[in-house]
Amino acid sequence: MNIFKIPRMEKHEYDDLIKENYICRIAFFGDGFPYIIPFIYVFDGSFLYFLPTRYGRKIDYFHKDPHVSVEIENYANDFSNYKFITLQGKLEEINNDDEKKKVRSDFVDLIKKRKLSSNVLAALGYEENDPLEIIIEEDRNMVWRLTGVKEIVALKNK
Repeated sequence: MNIFKIPRMEKHEYDDLIKENYICRIAFFGDGFPYIIPFIYVFDGSFLYFLPTRYGRKIDYFHKDPHVSVEIENYANDFSNYKFITLQGKLEEINNDDEKKKVRSDFVDLIKKRKLSSNVLAALGYEENDPLEIIIEEDRNMVWRLTGVKEIVALKNK
């Protein structure tokens, strides 16, 4: 029996996949099991950035061990076309105020460009009726960057 291996993507293909999307899943080392949660991200061409709320298990797991797996996918509803990437790296907290403000501004731009519902504000720790610019003005979220990527698995069916 021959086993079919799913083809790998080239770097330009998985960079495009990352640029085309804005939702991922991050797997943390949990207590006995992985802890996987969805995140919105921005990509500057080199790094993925995240705006986690300052509460919840993800914060505890981040402080225990910032090594994570990040998964981004794109697939047709009938699965006739699919591609995904998994990046294994380390989250680091950004503490520089100018860099944090730039990342927060990038998130506001993403929300506007993608015409996301105001419901996204709740996912970031804000009230749905808050003005979008509050993300830039207030320091309610941590800012994380994925660094030290050790392994990239990027596969596609076509």
